[in-house]
Amino acid sequence: MEKIFCLGLVMGAVGGALLVANSYKARSLVKKSQSEVMQKVNDMMDEKLQACSGGDSEKKSKKA
Repeated sequence: MEKIFCLGLVMGAVGGALLVANSYKARSLVKKSQSEVMQKVNDMMDEKLQACSGGDSEKKSKKA
């Protein structure tokens, strides 16, 4: 059962890679989606860094 699942997973990944490699529309869709995900991750990291730096300044002001 596990072997069949792993084989299907590998076959699907190879099939998807071949589809993207041979189709301009699919390749452009993948690039667009990748850039959107990277932008969202960057925005989330910026928010977390701002929250962490804001939290540190609040702690310092409370100690003083």
